[in-house]
Amino acid sequence: MSSSVETPVNRRRHKNWRRRLTPYLFLAPNLLIFLTFIIWPALRGFYISFFDSIDGSNFEYVGTENYKAIFGDPTVAIIARNTAIFVVFYMVFSTLLSLTFAIILNEQRFGRGFFRAIVFLPVMLSPVVVGLIWNDFLDRKVGPLNAMLEAIGGGSPGWLVEPALGMTAAVFVGIWVHLGFYTIILLAGLQGIDRSLFEAAAIDGATRWQVIRQITLPLLKPTTLIIIILSTIHGFQSFDFIYTLTGGGPLGATTLIVQYIYERAFQSPIQYGLGSAAGVILFLIIFAFTALNFLVGRRRDAV
Repeated sequence: MSSSVETPVNRRRHKNWRRRLTPYLFLAPNLLIFLTFIIWPALRGFYISFFDSIDGSNFEYVGTENYKAIFGDPTVAIIARNTAIFVVFYMVFSTLLSLTFAIILNEQRFGRGFFRAIVFLPVMLSPVVVGLIWNDFLDRKVGPLNAMLEAIGGGSPGWLVEPALGMTAAVFVGIWVHLGFYTIILLAGLQGIDRSLFEAAAIDGATRWQVIRQITLPLLKPTTLIIIILSTIHGFQSFDFIYTLTGGGPLGATTLIVQYIYERAFQSPIQYGLGSAAGVILFLIIFAFTALNFLVGRRRDAV
């Protein structure tokens, strides 16, 4: 008699167990890929940062010598300055321009799909190809931009051969590559705002700038924080389009931290441990800036 009472209970428990397990089964393939290609290489890189190797197979334990070598390298200070300049300008202008484009596209009445596709198109291009395209476009002698400037008497600036202009070009191309991605995120946030708020503001006679300042921007703060965090991460990780655009020049003016990691790990003399140590430092920097942005954003929302 007791077994007949327990059977429905056991069946119910089994169904509940399967119901709880099912979502994890769907997530398992992605989790496996994430662990295999993200987590494990990251842990392996942290481990290798305490070793020295010139061939990738024979390692010699050196403790924290790789970290000491990085902080003792005089070129690291220059690279850190370049990276800081690039990240700050890239993050600020990416956020402001994507916010502007999102507001414009959200209020657009005709050709919405076409203009949104145009804005998003650079995101679909390979960053390496983007760097090569802009390298040709900004060429001092045969580039179309300088040809147009010369036609109107604007001279022939050395976009890729002068340090200040080289950094300007790198920031511009970086923004051009990712602007559509940030704009689409902000556009989704705009479309999530209750339209009745805008209608009530129009009835009250609010100007467009008042609506943007008092309704749109405050309600977009969470989405804008996401853009700030993403653009900061992208800024620190920028490498591919800069490498094909300027190669880190002129005179090292656009050499950022990721290029430093690449050159130490894969160019002669090969120093896998040093490159891994630099990668660990970059991870800590990105984590610190992301946490700081998140905490500051949360505190402002609370106020």
